[in-house]
Amino acid sequence: MSGKVYLVGAGPGDFRLLTLKGLDCIKEAEVLVYDRLANAEYLKLARPDAELIYVGKASSNHTMTQDEINEVLAVKAKEGKVVTRLKGGDPYVFGRGGEEGEYLLERDIPFEVVPGITSAIGGLCYAGIPITHRDYTPSFHVITGHLKDETKDRINWSALASMQGTLVFLMGLSNLNKICTNLMQNGLAESTPAAVINWATRANQKVATGTLLTIEEEVKKAGLTSPSLIVVGEVVQLRDKLNFFEKRPLFGKNIVVTRSRTQSSDLKAKLQELGANVFEIPTIEIVARQTDEIDETLNRLNDYTYVVFGSQNAVSLFFDRLYALRKDARALSNLKVVAVGSATAKVLEGYGIRSDFMPERFTQESIAELLESKLTNEDKVLMPQGSLARDILSTRLQTICQVEQLLMYDTVLNKNSKALLKEILDEETIDYITFTSSSTANNLMALLDEEYKEKVKTIKCISIGEITSKAMRNLGLEVYKEANPFTIEGLIECLCEA
Repeated sequence: MSGKVYLVGAGPGDFRLLTLKGLDCIKEAEVLVYDRLANAEYLKLARPDAELIYVGKASSNHTMTQDEINEVLAVKAKEGKVVTRLKGGDPYVFGRGGEEGEYLLERDIPFEVVPGITSAIGGLCYAGIPITHRDYTPSFHVITGHLKDETKDRINWSALASMQGTLVFLMGLSNLNKICTNLMQNGLAESTPAAVINWATRANQKVATGTLLTIEEEVKKAGLTSPSLIVVGEVVQLRDKLNFFEKRPLFGKNIVVTRSRTQSSDLKAKLQELGANVFEIPTIEIVARQTDEIDETLNRLNDYTYVVFGSQNAVSLFFDRLYALRKDARALSNLKVVAVGSATAKVLEGYGIRSDFMPERFTQESIAELLESKLTNEDKVLMPQGSLARDILSTRLQTICQVEQLLMYDTVLNKNSKALLKEILDEETIDYITFTSSSTANNLMALLDEEYKEKVKTIKCISIGEITSKAMRNLGLEVYKEANPFTIEGLIECLCEA
């Protein structure tokens, strides 16, 4: 039985410019065939058992020929599998989707096309250049930057030069001189505005502007390479006014996030929204404990008067086990609930529980000061936490009443990040590294040999708070800035100020 092929436009590069239907196709795919221009983040959305096949193409460097790609799609579909062909931009805008569709049709293989945002429009938008504007142009034209056979130029340069419309050339950087020369020879003024947009809509987007006469030199100065698109027309003049994308506070900054993968998504999304290019290097891994002691404790919550949650992970894992025991938030109805930090309190609220007390500073010392004025020797405190939690709070409270620590998880070294971390330190210029706990700092340095440790010491390191800062200094890292308050929002504010 034949499967089915989805020809999906992945958009110009920004992760969030994928359509909802495109997202569904990625999640459904048993085979994901993707190219160089599709955002690699989409691969993380695929099924765990999906087969991933890279068929990327760069100029004069093709992983597979188009004929080979066509055959891969057909063979996998004939195996009865759902195949998603993920293509940068739109499949039918110089994406060779039409050829792939014809090939599948000739072999009686069902397929669907899912349109995507083409870089010819979306890329210009993110560069501050509207492809149309009634004060500047009556039309726009999208032209391939190279032909099947470069010796047979089928572009009507005279017609293009006379249109007075916006001209967008895709995949044509190697032919930039030829494009500009032909347009000028056919009547367009040397002073006609022109721009080249490299890696459009991504955090590493770069743009060079000039005129038909000067743009080639401007591209060389800027060091632009493929993939790039070329735009010619009066609308290029609007870039300085409408360039929203590159004016965001963290645009172009390369930032390493060291939280565990399950925790990093919120921080990563916020940094990306502010323009940063974010590298996830989860130096820690949260491993839940599943012990009889945990279940026994949760079955006798009425024995306690207070429960103090030391982290977001402690909250999530506590309720996971509570639900597994067929209990819910009502089991805490007779307890005072305390969260160490606003982020932990927010996770608690997701389970329908509000923290009864909240200190001004989010440290164990501040929680201790707060509770010391409220506890009596008749109280009994339960503290769900991780194995690396500091003992300051429990030690101080034990002088007043009975305190029981409940270890919900272990924080371990994520060795899988070592190769990626070293690759990034070798190939990228990192502007900032963020540390959200002592363990993220300790583990990052534990992953590296001396050569790479010295590299890290030259990078600006941002700390979430004073305890993390102390650990960083003990490792020989300079704390460039420390968040105040000690929250993710405070950390982000530090980066924006920096």
